[in-house]
This record gives sequence, C-alpha cells and structure tokens, in this order.
Amino acid sequence: MSGLWGYALMMVTASFIATCSQMLLKHAAKKTHKNFIAEYLNRWVIGAYSLFGLATLLSMYVLRHIPLSLAPILESTAYIFVAVLGWVILKERLNKRQILGMVLIVAGIFVFSL
Repeated sequence: MSGLWGYALMMVTASFIATCSQMLLKHAAKKTHKNFIAEYLNRWVIGAYSLFGLATLLSMYVLRHIPLSLAPILESTAYIFVAVLGWVILKERLNKRQILGMVLIVAGIFVFSL
C-alpha cells in the first residue's frame, strides 16, 4: 500500500487498533482479581498493551511517509472509535454533546482533506 491515501488509511487503522486496546483495558478494569500481580498480568491487560505497541509501531512507520500536519487530524478518529465501540461493546450511552463532537471531528477531517 503506497501513496498518501494508503498511509492515511494505515494511520486510521493504527488509531482503531489503539482504541481496541483501550476497550480491552476498560474490560480488564471491570474485573476483580485475586491479587495485585493478577490485576496487571492477565490476558486482557497483556493483550491490550500488545495491541497498543502494535498501534504505536504502525503510527511511527506511517509518520515517516505522511506530512506531520496530517497525523493529528487522522488520529482524532480515535475519539469517534472510542465512543462508537463504547456504545456497541460496553453498552455506554451517547449523549447529544458526544454525537455533536463526533460530527465536528468528521467535518474537520473533511475540511482538512479539501
């Protein structure tokens, strides 16, 4: 995958992977553990930090190929992913302000891409 659009898609994918990592950490935080070690050395936490490491490596790779001004714009998609995945997976409610915020983020990305 090459070209600016390909790298932009890779950056959004890295953002999505980081969001999945956050969902795993939130899931792990809801569980009770028998001791301090089990709280931090369990499959959910290890999986989450592994995904986060992958997202970081992918982001660093992409940053070598896209304009630096584009990176924060594409990373802002993480806010949308967190809200949507929280709603779908964790059954969290979205209020009007959150939905308006997501619309503004998408509008900002669209305006920047013009």
